[in-house]
Amino acid sequence: MQIDEHISAVVTGGASGLGAAVVAALRARGAAVAILDRDAERGMVFAREVGATFQETDVTDAGSVASALGAARGAQGQERICVNCAGIAPAAKTVSRGAAHDLALFQSVINVNLVGSFNVASQSAAGMVAADPLGEERGVVIHTASIAAFEGQMGQAAYAASKGGIAGLTLPMARDLARDGVRVMAIAPGIFGTPMVTSMSQEIQDGLAAGIPFPQRLGDPDEFAALALHIVENAFLNGSVIRLDGATRLTPR
Repeated sequence: MQIDEHISAVVTGGASGLGAAVVAALRARGAAVAILDRDAERGMVFAREVGATFQETDVTDAGSVASALGAARGAQGQERICVNCAGIAPAAKTVSRGAAHDLALFQSVINVNLVGSFNVASQSAAGMVAADPLGEERGVVIHTASIAAFEGQMGQAAYAASKGGIAGLTLPMARDLARDGVRVMAIAPGIFGTPMVTSMSQEIQDGLAAGIPFPQRLGDPDEFAALALHIVENAFLNGSVIRLDGATRLTPR
């Protein structure tokens, strides 16, 4: 699918981090972009900076997503690109100091990262399926998994389970939507220089980078965005999870 001023996109978690990089890259190519995020203050400021629109959205709530997509479509037409970057990553061990992992915390991580991604993707895909095809396809959905889906570390039971769910979701969703010309892919990033990481001390950042074989540095969010745009433009990419990690394999801790 060609990315230009005739294409509309929605990006969840687009107010910061990987999502913001995707928003900026899409806008640089002329696409109309709606940012769906819970952070209204940051989201509205960033939307003005890049010429996007903003919809305050709770990805775990079906009504909130339906309202946000409806407003976005009213402003810029049916989205043909949906990129799910919204997510949370609290750390907690299965048992810590004799206490079991807080169940509500586990459920919250699954609900935001996995259920939220499915909620947005399924509603977005319903709109794509009803739209006229653009050449041989109608739309593209890109999920954000993580290399923790495959090598979750200590304290990442909830996060790894949520991202493993994204990895497992991608192929069957692609198969569900294949006859309607909607592709579904996922990117599994390694350790990237997002605000969550860059807010750490330089010593910690250097330690994280030292564990990446090559290039031995944190991933640049622009590299994640570049891969997302390539997925949109390469019509034969479908139903797969692509690792973007500099050959990183996470250790137990």
